[in-house]
Amino acid sequence: MDPRRVLRSSALVLAAAGVLLSGCTGGGSSPSASASTTGGSGSGATSAPAAELKPYYAQKLSWRDCGVPGFQCATLKAPLDYDKPGGDSVRLAVARKKATGPGKRLGSLHVNPGGPGGSAVGYLQAYAGIGYPAPVRARYDMVAMDPRGVARSEPVECLTGKEMDTYTQVDQTPDDAAETARLATAFKNFAAGCEKRSKKVLPHVSTVDAARDMDVLRAVLGDEKLTYVGASYGTFLGATYAELFPSRTGRLVLDGALDPSLPARALNRDQTEGFETAFRSFAADCVKRKDCPLGTTSTTDASNRLKAFFAELDARPVPTGESRRLGESLATTGVLTAMYDESAWPQLRTALTSAMNGDGAALLALADTYYERDGDGSYANLMMANAAVNCLDAPPAFTDPKAVESALPEFEKASPAFGRNFAWAALNCAYWPTPATGTPHRITAQGAPPILVVGTTRDPATPYKWSRSLATQLSSGRLLTYDGDGHTAYGRGSDCVDTAINTYLLEGTAPALAKRCR
Repeated sequence: MDPRRVLRSSALVLAAAGVLLSGCTGGGSSPSASASTTGGSGSGATSAPAAELKPYYAQKLSWRDCGVPGFQCATLKAPLDYDKPGGDSVRLAVARKKATGPGKRLGSLHVNPGGPGGSAVGYLQAYAGIGYPAPVRARYDMVAMDPRGVARSEPVECLTGKEMDTYTQVDQTPDDAAETARLATAFKNFAAGCEKRSKKVLPHVSTVDAARDMDVLRAVLGDEKLTYVGASYGTFLGATYAELFPSRTGRLVLDGALDPSLPARALNRDQTEGFETAFRSFAADCVKRKDCPLGTTSTTDASNRLKAFFAELDARPVPTGESRRLGESLATTGVLTAMYDESAWPQLRTALTSAMNGDGAALLALADTYYERDGDGSYANLMMANAAVNCLDAPPAFTDPKAVESALPEFEKASPAFGRNFAWAALNCAYWPTPATGTPHRITAQGAPPILVVGTTRDPATPYKWSRSLATQLSSGRLLTYDGDGHTAYGRGSDCVDTAINTYLLEGTAPALAKRCR
């Protein structure tokens, strides 16, 4: 998989983190039969944790300075394997910023930016802890934990920086048998690297594992219920928590939702449509401008020009001012990066213009933002963790290249410009060394209080229909619709959206059914 997702970038996606693109979670892990005895689901959720888990639930955090003014950090211990809680443990990075006042403290507000693979601690320190609305930060301790396998929490490691450079440049729209074989080999090498470097943790980074970790943290912080804002993949993490622990669920905001009932192939196809919708919104704006590099006639013409440009790059990559050249794969990633936030559209127009004139540096920079590649050539573990979680959470979208080839027509119908890329990118979990433990299923979270699901009508990474579906599945789901562009809605400029979410977090009052904002 080129697990396409974007984490927040101050230059691009201020508040949201993103999701996977192809290879995305296919409904995720189902709670195991042992859930009710390990803090579990249904009636078991109100019972005391199993004896072997009590030391984890009773631990005390030792808070220390983070090196970031106003924030404290600590390390939480959790079982490596919840089915064997007396065995090895994992160490999970936690951060908080205490409530600033005035007003009565409401407890802890946990945040997760998505991914999977996004650093919640980094998101808290860079945005949520300082950028969430002041009334919310006044009443809540802002809290984040990097999920297991991510960033500071037993990170999954797979490839070196140089190996990642090679991996991200592999042609993901193969034109013949030789190119198909090279792509499959790249996926196999990626998976083998993960197994070699992260074999111990690899079977234990599912979303169910992360949700159980959140319940340990909730208890250790002294909160009776979990209050939580999750974006993108973070909505699946939050919904999974509510499924496991409905009686411990408090005020949950699930912004830019995934649909846990869909298999991976359907999710990838839907996401392909989502990015096509977002691109057409960008193109409709672009063609009205004199500086549009995709023409000034129609969105269809713009799409055709972009597709033709990708074909040119496939044959002849352009220089970037460094050893890497801009080929079709990196260019596609750069374009998709800008779809997450309409504020990046001017940057994309400029980058495309430069690339079409033979200078790929600006479009490469967009792709590097997506992959979290630093200037020194190193990568965050985002892409490694993304694959590890996705491939464990659900069976693969495709099992071999022939299955992808048979699906190409439906993906190209979903998006003429991006469809082939999305379809082939979904192949990587076919070679994953750890079998999937989860299956797609509806999440109802029966017995949980009202859960607020937020959907954006032209969201590229988490199509609006996913939010509608999750809100319907949840027995207490409430849908808040943002009629707009970009990925997720909270903190993106809509007073209507922010007011509704703030009221829910501060007063516990969910908006009216089917509330719509612009």
